[in-house]
Amino acid sequence: MQRLNKSLYKNIASYPEKVLQFGEGNFLRAFVDWQIQILNEKTNFNGSVVVVQPRGFDKIERLNNQDGLFTLYLQGIKDGCPVNEHMVIESISRGINLFTDYQLYVDLAGQSELRFIISNTTEAGIVFDPEDRLEDKPQKSFPGKLTSFLYHRFQAFSGDESRGCIVIPVELIENNGQILKEIVLQYARHWDLGSDFIDWIHHANTFCSSLVDRIVTGFPFDSIEEKTEELDYQDDLMVVGEQYHLWVIEGPEWIKNELPIEGTGLNTLIVDDLAPYRVRKVRILNGAHTAMTPVAYLYGLNTVEESVNHSVIGKFVRELIEEEIIPTLGGPLEELTDFSKEVLARFRNPYIKHYLSSISLNSVSKFNTRNLPALLDYVNRNDRLPKRMTFALSCLLYFYKGKRGNQEIPLQDNPEILAFFKDIWGEFENQKIEMKELVETVLAKKQLWGTDLTSIPNLVSHVTSNLLQIAQKGVKEALKEINETSIIE
Repeated sequence: MQRLNKSLYKNIASYPEKVLQFGEGNFLRAFVDWQIQILNEKTNFNGSVVVVQPRGFDKIERLNNQDGLFTLYLQGIKDGCPVNEHMVIESISRGINLFTDYQLYVDLAGQSELRFIISNTTEAGIVFDPEDRLEDKPQKSFPGKLTSFLYHRFQAFSGDESRGCIVIPVELIENNGQILKEIVLQYARHWDLGSDFIDWIHHANTFCSSLVDRIVTGFPFDSIEEKTEELDYQDDLMVVGEQYHLWVIEGPEWIKNELPIEGTGLNTLIVDDLAPYRVRKVRILNGAHTAMTPVAYLYGLNTVEESVNHSVIGKFVRELIEEEIIPTLGGPLEELTDFSKEVLARFRNPYIKHYLSSISLNSVSKFNTRNLPALLDYVNRNDRLPKRMTFALSCLLYFYKGKRGNQEIPLQDNPEILAFFKDIWGEFENQKIEMKELVETVLAKKQLWGTDLTSIPNLVSHVTSNLLQIAQKGVKEALKEINETSIIE
């Protein structure tokens, strides 16, 4: 069977390369690249995407083997009806392997049509690495790569302020645009790139914070044979997502002139302040996802849908949202309740198998940004711990032990974090430390949480108690006791 590429899928329009995209993963392709295609079809946007990888290179090779083409399935509720549709996305012009073709990356910086830079390197990606150097090809960190690109562009156009870029990160951290800009400026000073370049960053470039919302489950491993037969071609980059989408971009009004979203049907908003959208979405949707994942996975479940439909885990998730997350949020209760119902309905999407293992990537940093603020707010408001969120934190620590019964858990995180948990659980297994010492060590590690969590009253004792219950009786029995407890005193 022939592979999807331009020899198979003909009559593809060619567009100027307007967008540099850091990230070749499922989400950006099913969200940003799909929207670029809609803009090309319905407006005069007239632009294509060049993709570079934050790490690795396998997907870049597969992307180029398919001439940037891939099939997107959108499955879910649309206008009140269940819809299962697919399309070939052709908005990607090419991928650049930064490890083998770095000069192409430098050359791209000198292309006049390029205007947008978009990234998704997960919450752990927007960091400063002092070991990065301008001479590296490429730099280790995403902000290092971005600073290098912008400096090459600054040089290529001799500081022309009309050749700056609109930078839109979609990583789920608060003020992602401003934080990214600050790290770029930190690299500019660290590498001694000069005041003219720093001024150009300030005056020629616009860094927009943004918020994204679409559940993307990725490659359809469970139905690939059926879909391949339906399509009659091989597609190694096929991706599945839900119908719902939301992109909130915090930036000046004039961006609408360059990103002509009005009248396209896209649920993309240019706003002055995205904070209300962000807090609601991150705490309810992403927070529920992240808290649910270790609990449901250790319980023996594998997908989001079966988890929210499960009599025990589903109840746990609903009560987590209703009793421990929503009370920490401002705004009309009815609005928040309606949003939470919509989220749970999306979790139950019958078309999508969203594997818990696939959303467990970088779970520690996700818990830190998505769940910890709600936990701290709950404690401040009620002077006690939220029992379900505390249990989810306990399960997260046990999840990083790397075992579900006799089965290995495919942990995906920063190697240093994985090494830390492997060592600390190894010490416990070898009876060098007690469970309480393990918990104290993990919760006190500021590199994980940004603060010392042992300062939260009773958190160490309750997480220790939960972990002992999980280790001795399993998650099912431990959760039963949590459900039977009214509140944590």
